[in-house]
Amino acid sequence: MRRDSVIFIVGPTAIGKTSLAIRLAKRISGEIISCDSMQVYKGMRILSQCPSAQDRKAVPHHLVSIADPAKEYSVAAFRKAATKAIESIIGRGKVPIVTGGTGLYAKALIDGLFPSPKADIKFRRAMQKLVSRHGSGRLHAKLAKIDPAAAASIHPNDVRRIIRALEIHHTTGRTMTELKSMTKGLKDRYDIKIFGLTRPREDIYAAIDERVDRMFEEGLLAEVKRFKKKRLSKTARAVLGFKETAGYLRGEYGLEAAKALMKMNTRRFAKRQLTWFRADRRIVWFDTDKLSQAKIVDKITKQVKR
Repeated sequence: MRRDSVIFIVGPTAIGKTSLAIRLAKRISGEIISCDSMQVYKGMRILSQCPSAQDRKAVPHHLVSIADPAKEYSVAAFRKAATKAIESIIGRGKVPIVTGGTGLYAKALIDGLFPSPKADIKFRRAMQKLVSRHGSGRLHAKLAKIDPAAAASIHPNDVRRIIRALEIHHTTGRTMTELKSMTKGLKDRYDIKIFGLTRPREDIYAAIDERVDRMFEEGLLAEVKRFKKKRLSKTARAVLGFKETAGYLRGEYGLEAAKALMKMNTRRFAKRQLTWFRADRRIVWFDTDKLSQAKIVDKITKQVKR
């Protein structure tokens, strides 16, 4: 029996994911679920670059402007809300289109949320002492005996991940590989199709620079001033542009320096996004410099209707 399709549109910031998703949704009778850790917050219209009121009127959007910026928002909360939205959309005969650049959110939704136990600080300190005395190689060898699959995927010098894998076994009596095999996500229930947008890095960076300039023109300073007067959660405060603009408002540097800093940090963020998504071999990539959005929508539509 054919499973229902759930489409993912991923890629770096400022590459046109939202506009493409809207075109696709109109074509295939879809609804959009934002996969963005900042667009969930209310009032961050410019900071989070959330879909406009016009876009949201044209195509139904979910998980946009739903959370109080004073409260923390987690991947677990996103997964629960997104899963509920997907079930509702499919139940109404529509196609869910999950769109955004928060890789962790997308992975948790597709593959499931790994039931990771709480930290055991005492155990971590003991392992760190072993590393100090004997190096990470001995610890990695220990992991290889307990969980060969995990050891094969973790570099011998990656002390943090080695210790975490050992800690999981110490705490639960199960290996990290065992727990991951028990984790269920959308891929176990639906026909998941993941499409990524990319283009030459210099073009991505140029688009980021243009977006930052436009954000200031649209009133970013006023938006940040408003949020500076409020209590923001740690997650909301991490939104790109807040820290850089707040520094200018405190008189630490000039406006042009604030813009330059925001552009630099956003480029670094885009680079991390690309690194994350390119590690997922399930993604079908489209170069937006080589294909128009209309052509990409055509190709996605054909794949979905197979």
